[in-house]
Amino acid sequence: VQLQASGGGMVQAGGSLRLSCAASGSIDSINVMGWYRQAPGKQRELVATITSAGSTTYRAPVKGRFTISRANALNTVYLQMNFLKPEDTAVYFCNAAIRSVGSEHHLPYWGQGTQVTVSS
Repeated sequence: VQLQASGGGMVQAGGSLRLSCAASGSIDSINVMGWYRQAPGKQRELVATITSAGSTTYRAPVKGRFTISRANALNTVYLQMNFLKPEDTAVYFCNAAIRSVGSEHHLPYWGQGTQVTVSS
């Protein structure tokens, strides 16, 4: 099982980016999917999560600007980021709780980071 993230880049303040993260491999089911970010010199922090039923949570600073969604049939989670600010600059990581075929439990998997840079 692996997660492949894409969609990062450089944008001016006020701009938008859309991140995608697709899970592949011997997947039986995916529970919660989410996005984290880590800015230079800071700890990794949770940005948003979405359950398989579509319930979402957001970190306060991104509420109203970011939207997390998922396509269950594609095992993919998205993060639409609007009205980006310089403080959103970070490496963004996707995460998913995945149960592999033949396994009993859901385990956490991480995608590779994708850089988001917002210039002022």
